[in-house]
Amino acid sequence: MAIELRRGLSPTREALANGAVLLVQQTSMAPAVTIECAFDAGSLCDPAGLPGVSQLVGRVIDRGTVRRSANAISDALDDRGVALRVTTTRHRLSISCTCLTEDFPDVLAILLDVARRPTFPESEIEQPRAETVTALRQDDDNPAVGALDAVAALIYGADHPYARKAKGTFASIERIRRQDLLDFHAAWVRPSCLTLAIVGDVEPAMALTLAAAELEDWTAPPAEHVPVTPPASIATRRIARIAMPGKSQSDIVYGFNTIRRLDPRYYAYWMMNNVLGQFGLGGRLADNIRERQGMAYYAYSTFDASVGEGPLLVRAGVDPANVERTIEAIDREVRTLAAEGPTAAEVSETREYLVGSIPRLLENNPGIAAFLLTTEQYGLGPDYDRRLPGLIRAVTADDIHAAAGSLDPAAASIAVAGPVDDER
Repeated sequence: MAIELRRGLSPTREALANGAVLLVQQTSMAPAVTIECAFDAGSLCDPAGLPGVSQLVGRVIDRGTVRRSANAISDALDDRGVALRVTTTRHRLSISCTCLTEDFPDVLAILLDVARRPTFPESEIEQPRAETVTALRQDDDNPAVGALDAVAALIYGADHPYARKAKGTFASIERIRRQDLLDFHAAWVRPSCLTLAIVGDVEPAMALTLAAAELEDWTAPPAEHVPVTPPASIATRRIARIAMPGKSQSDIVYGFNTIRRLDPRYYAYWMMNNVLGQFGLGGRLADNIRERQGMAYYAYSTFDASVGEGPLLVRAGVDPANVERTIEAIDREVRTLAAEGPTAAEVSETREYLVGSIPRLLENNPGIAAFLLTTEQYGLGPDYDRRLPGLIRAVTADDIHAAAGSLDPAAASIAVAGPVDDER
């Protein structure tokens, strides 16, 4: 695989007449193939007032098709040692698996049948519905989830799709009916929304022929585009406190709205976030809050630029008595980085760390499939893996400083979830 990586990826791409895009990358790591079928059909596409439909579609989509019963699907996959994985994000519904090369034709046919022709039997809906309700109860009892949900509402506003609870609400999950799942599938799981990635020990020409044979007769008008509107700008600090009696820890989420994935400043923000709260054991944040002051069980930051403006979030889990001191420490680190920028050592170390991490993204077939899907989603080009190191190395200290300068602690959105005051 090291030789392949030095040459770079060389995916074969074919766009079918119905709009589906096929990507095939041959590798020789093992006699296995990863298949990932990704649709632009995430929670962003949930019907107004009915969040959670996309999640429930993902839970039920493999429970039977026009051609195969749920048991037939399960038995055929179990016989080959294959497990389907269905994931739903804001923007995508994906069905994926890894199989032996010898089983690839049969497994591809099953996976694409599941994607194209689910029947969503009434008898298969209630258990996933109950599982979703259980997951919502667990979220309600989790300070980290509570703080994340609250800060998303502060940053984006309650009506923005990025603030929507992807799993839905207790009320919406109870209202969802089989017809809602059928309607969602008909509206969004269409060939024009599909990117199929096939990565592994398979000849590209053969893989394309088999995939095209399964998909060419699938026709539907292109799906409507769902725009992601920029959130309103925030000029003042907003704080939400979520009381969770009986908890021993408080979870803090401290965040900002930032940029879209295709913003030219993306690589500067990526490096800035690494300096702030990722590098080593957690960047400047963990060095100060966790290592030197011993106030946090964890402290780090994340940066999630996407189709729409994504957040930069600082997260920390602390003793409730340390909440205010921790927020002050976060303020100090954000303010200092914004005012002074990174050190020369931080720039150099971050640059080499990120460049050095690229091979790890491509060290196995699922990683390569995910990379190809992201590359296609954002139109980054088939040589993106070869250009990426140069894009990172082109970022200067001034670029990182400018990215940090967009973070104003006075305009931070902060959520704290944990025990009430009289429990401390």
